[in-house]
Amino acid sequence: MKILLCFTIGLFMLDSCMSHTLFTCEPVHVQWCHSMPYNTTFFPNMLEHYDQDIAAVKMKHFMPLASLRCSPDVHLFLCQAFVPECRKHTHVLRPCRELCERVLSDCSRDMLTFGISWPPELQCDRLESCLVSPDGSAVSSVEVTTSRISQSSGRDLGFWCPLQLKTRPGQGGSFLGAQDCAPPCDYMYLKTQEVQSAKIFIGVCSIVCLCATLFTFLTFLIDVKRFRYPERPIIFYSVCYSFVSLVYFVGFLLGNKAACNEPSLPGRVWTVVLGAQSRVCSLLFMLLYFFSTAGMVWWVVLTITWFLAAGPKWSCEAIEKKAVWFHTVSWGLPGVLTVVLLVLNKVEGDGISGVCFVGLYDLAALRWFVVAPLAIAVLVGLSLLLAGIMSLNRVRQVIQHDEQNQEKLKKFMIRIGVFSGLYLLPLLVLLGCYLYEQAHRSYWENNWISRHCQEYSIPCSRHSVDEKGPELSLFLIKYLMTLVVGISAVFWVSSKKTCSEWASFLKRTRKKDPIRESRRVLQESCEFFLKHNSRVQHKSKHYKSSSHKLKVVSKSMGTSTGMHTPVNSNHDNTPVSAAIRNHYIPSQSISDPHRSSEMSIQEHTGRIGSTAPAERRSKADSSSRISSHAESSHRLTPKEDLLQADQSSAHCTNTQ
Repeated sequence: MKILLCFTIGLFMLDSCMSHTLFTCEPVHVQWCHSMPYNTTFFPNMLEHYDQDIAAVKMKHFMPLASLRCSPDVHLFLCQAFVPECRKHTHVLRPCRELCERVLSDCSRDMLTFGISWPPELQCDRLESCLVSPDGSAVSSVEVTTSRISQSSGRDLGFWCPLQLKTRPGQGGSFLGAQDCAPPCDYMYLKTQEVQSAKIFIGVCSIVCLCATLFTFLTFLIDVKRFRYPERPIIFYSVCYSFVSLVYFVGFLLGNKAACNEPSLPGRVWTVVLGAQSRVCSLLFMLLYFFSTAGMVWWVVLTITWFLAAGPKWSCEAIEKKAVWFHTVSWGLPGVLTVVLLVLNKVEGDGISGVCFVGLYDLAALRWFVVAPLAIAVLVGLSLLLAGIMSLNRVRQVIQHDEQNQEKLKKFMIRIGVFSGLYLLPLLVLLGCYLYEQAHRSYWENNWISRHCQEYSIPCSRHSVDEKGPELSLFLIKYLMTLVVGISAVFWVSSKKTCSEWASFLKRTRKKDPIRESRRVLQESCEFFLKHNSRVQHKSKHYKSSSHKLKVVSKSMGTSTGMHTPVNSNHDNTPVSAAIRNHYIPSQSISDPHRSSEMSIQEHTGRIGSTAPAERRSKADSSSRISSHAESSHRLTPKEDLLQADQSSAHCTNTQ
């Protein structure tokens, strides 16, 4: 176990070493340093120059000080700083602090005259103190042992982080193998005009996808019972991609505020956020990665539910019992992967879309956290989908004689096929874009180094780079396929039933003003009660009510007076009984209330002469019918109550 661990650490250290250039001593080619007492030099120097040509260009600005001889040690100091002396391939002589302070003090006036600024890398307090020789004199240089040794005189030109792209130590970011380094915010592989066009394109696509996914989710909310298992996961994956489109839309609105860092020092440039440096960037990353991964998992769950319904013939209730497991896997697995990426500090800002994701510059993270889950989801989902379609095809062959069900099953299979194609095709294209990007990323990086080595003062590659940068269409297709996946859910919910549900929903929302409607109902109720009370008061002045009359009126109105009245079995044939059974007033009683009242009086007179046993037998039936009529009277409108009151009044008059 110890041997394996040491072997792994050795490979990691070898990979770290090979990612940088292996330098050695080389002859001095800078013309201003030919008169120095040494003829070999070592790069990079203390100013992070990686080539003598770049050092000569930077040193040229300080040569007026050497020409003026403002200090007797200025020429030696400049050569030791820009073109240091190299000894025995492992030792470099650099200027010391006292020499720097003496030169800076002597030449400060001339520097102001010529407008020369002292570089921050040559600050005297950053240098080591001068050594004292045995004779007591100060030595003007400090010997430094180099950490990179090469037995050959050639160079393996690699990437060294330029000063413009350096980040604060300890943040854990790395770019092209260089620690404490970050990519430029201006996208490396595209021009400025192309980046702006891509931003607008992503913003438009995010709006379209957001509208489509919200339409699917709102359709589900209108009729929740309509979308049951096995098709319920379509709603959940639609919700996931609504969040994905929302994150891209927020990134479009924020620009590069969340994905990029401002320059920390003068002379630096905007760099991409690496790691959990920004809270906004980390939040966008968590939402985007979590919901995009959850959407893929819900697609796999959808194929599983379809397979269970088509293959083993599971019912909707049986599949719904497993919903807890479906939710646990669909939300738990993306959450675990998101936390792992945050712990590993793999968050990276995207200079094109303005959001933060993973694998934009780290190929290993792209391979294991983006490409691998996407490939697994496509393979598993496609396998289950094909198995389910084959099961449905066997069922269709069994029911060949049932043309109606066979036609329904055929339409369902076509619907599943089209929906799955609309989902799988973008995922396959997106997977192809990731694989193509992973295969050509190293060539694009070498091309970028060759084009910007002079600008950033980093070593240029000695090998010709024939590989061109990526085309704009590649990134447009990648972002389009990422967002268009959510639009496929609209196809599944698009039907005549959806149109009718939305029409009825909009019709309900366009009802009359509720305040005006309530006022109208209240006014009609008040008019009815006022009219009814006036009639009751008018009749009470001219007629004396008796208990017998009160019982007749109470029965016609469907109320109880608390007094028991003998009831005959012929009560079922009265108009009042028919109204109780049918919950409405008969047309005969409405058109001729006096006639119905006379019939009620005659039947009531016949019931008085009936025997006691009949009274006892019909008492329960009468009470139940009266209670049902009392319940139905609450459902009558004011107009129907008015007609019933007129009938009761006529009944009372005829009785008298």
